Amino acid sequence: MSQDRRSAVIVIDMINTYDHPDAEPLMASVRQALPRVRQLIDRARSAGTDVIYVNDNFGRWRSHHDELLAAALEGPHADLVEPVLPDAESLFVVKARHSIFYQTPLEYLLQQSGVEHVVLCGQVTEQCVLYSALDAHIRHFDVSVARDAVACIHEDLADAALRMMERNMGARLVRARDVEL
Repeated sequence: MSQDRRSAVIVIDMINTYDHPDAEPLMASVRQALPRVRQLIDRARSAGTDVIYVNDNFGRWRSHHDELLAAALEGPHADLVEPVLPDAESLFVVKARHSIFYQTPLEYLLQQSGVEHVVLCGQVTEQCVLYSALDAHIRHFDVSVARDAVACIHEDLADAALRMMERNMGARLVRARDVEL
């Protein structure tokens, strides 16, 4: 990847109420990944790299990001959300499906900002991160996945998903501290 390409860190679904059937195994994985997600966000902010949160809408079709943040912070697992809250400079895109691109304005936003390289972190590796990496690839973005800053429900599927992202989509799998911004 050329050093002069503009990057953006995409934080996927980290604003979460953890009120779903697979929450327990996911929360255990989030606890492990959370320090590296925080580290990556901090590095990006310090470098002046855009941090864009793309988050599920929890089925709340009239919601905006303040409502989503409030719901997650009022829930019993706010400790998993507070360390990665958006700051005043962060951008926020609401999604309804697995991919960060599916029927969202993200592609347009990235193009308008001149972003050519997306760095993915967040959850769930074998679902939203995988589908988002594929959609980024087919849109001709360079893709990096901070492999220690993604959380999963099923470790075996997450390992397979990471291999697929690397092999089939040309994604670079790197540690959060080694991500090129």
